[in-house]
Amino acid sequence: MNKFEGAGARPAKIRYLDGDFQILMPGSHVVCAVTGEFIPIEELKYWSVARQEPYVDVNASFFADQRAGVLPTQS
Repeated sequence: MNKFEGAGARPAKIRYLDGDFQILMPGSHVVCAVTGEFIPIEELKYWSVARQEPYVDVNASFFADQRAGVLPTQS
């Protein structure tokens, strides 16, 4: 059994703020909006306030910004 299985392993509901986040419903993790990977709450470092999405790392955050048209895509 991994750390995201079992009774206490449900996703948290979070409101993402500038430089912080607010836990609306407790849980053990959130799911990356780009990769689908589980992110433990204590390891959450990247998110979008505008899109209210969490990201597993800076690469996923960068890709999400490109996909949303915030950053130009490379040819």
